[in-house]
Amino acid sequence: MKRVRLWVSYDGTHYCGWQIQNNGITIEEVLNRTLTELCREEIAVIGASRTDSGVHALGNVAVFDTSSRIPGEKFCFALNQRLPEDIRIQRSDEVPKDWHPRYQNTVKTYEYCFLNRKIPDPTRRLYTYFVYYPMDVEKMQQAANYLVGEHDFKSFCTPRTQVLTTVREIYELSLTREGDVIRMRIRGNGFLYNMVRIIAGTLARVGTGLYEPEQVKDMLEAKDRQKAGPKAPPQGLTLVEIAYPDTE
Repeated sequence: MKRVRLWVSYDGTHYCGWQIQNNGITIEEVLNRTLTELCREEIAVIGASRTDSGVHALGNVAVFDTSSRIPGEKFCFALNQRLPEDIRIQRSDEVPKDWHPRYQNTVKTYEYCFLNRKIPDPTRRLYTYFVYYPMDVEKMQQAANYLVGEHDFKSFCTPRTQVLTTVREIYELSLTREGDVIRMRIRGNGFLYNMVRIIAGTLARVGTGLYEPEQVKDMLEAKDRQKAGPKAPPQGLTLVEIAYPDTE
C-alpha cells in the first residue's frame, strides 16, 4: 500500500464544489470514481481545500492510498486519459504513508477577478465577477493593506462550528488592473470558510465608493460578520496554488 499525491486543476463551473454531496456532481466524486476504475479497488481521495460550487483551481492537492503497481508519477498521465476535459492532474508523486494534505504547514494563494466595464463580456462570465460601476484600484489597495498580517478574521468568514480559531495570517494582498480586469491576489497560511470571497466583496464596495478604505480596519476590529461586506460570487475565484514549504 502506498500514498499518492495529486496536483489537481479544474474548471468548477459545472461542479457543486470539491466535497461529495447529495445535490450534484463534485470534483471529489469524479476523482474517486475514475481512480476506482483505474486501480480496480475502492479509492477515496483526501483533498487539501474544499472549494465551493463554481470555484476554479489551478493547483488543489489531494492524496489517496492504493495497492496499485502504477508508479506515483505515472498517475498523472493515466488519470488524464480518463478524466473529463474540465479536470486535469498537473502532476503526481508518491508521499510518505502518513502525509496528509491538511495537516501540514501550507501557503495558499488565491486570485479573484473582477470584470470592470460598462457592458458584460459573455466569454468571461464564468471566470470573472462583472461590476458596472468604475472601481478605484488605489483605494482598494489602501483597504487591503489593513488586512495584511496576522489578525482575527471573524468578520470575514461564514461561521462554521468546527473551526477552533478565526485567527489567520495574510502574507500578501494585492490589487492590479489589467485592462478591464481587476485581479486580487491573496496569499496566506490558511483561509476561513468564504473568507476570500467576503474580502473580495468588501473590497469591491471600497472600489465603487460605498465604503472608505479606513472602514475595513473597523470591520476587522469588530470581529462581527455583519459589519463586513457581502460575499462575492464564486466564479471569479481561483485557487492558484497550495505550497508545502516543509516538504518541497
